[in-house]
Amino acid sequence: MNPTLKRLLGAATAVAAGATALLGTGAGTAGAAERAHCDRAERPIWSEGPSRNVTAHRCSLPDSDHRWHIVEIDTLVQPHYKSDYLDGGVDRTGTLHDRTIRCLGYTTSKDTVNWFGCVPH
Repeated sequence: MNPTLKRLLGAATAVAAGATALLGTGAGTAGAAERAHCDRAERPIWSEGPSRNVTAHRCSLPDSDHRWHIVEIDTLVQPHYKSDYLDGGVDRTGTLHDRTIRCLGYTTSKDTVNWFGCVPH
């Protein structure tokens, strides 16, 4: 292969790799903007499955108004109810650690964040 052509291909490869690295860094920063972190959260489990609402405490909220938010939770407490009513009592309670969920939105009240439209991530 011609040495000049080899150099041109090498330079093009280096530029492409550098551009990919820069784009990857920017994409990671953009993705982090929609992430939130909560120390503790509760999510009730009903007879039909987990609630789509999560009540969380000590949260960092996302910086932007994305439609979906990725929420990282250190401790997720899940009370399993005996029936579909709060007064039916709790059968058992499970605790999960280091969970990630996706939620459609949130509201805040003092130190509590109420995430809604949540699905497993």
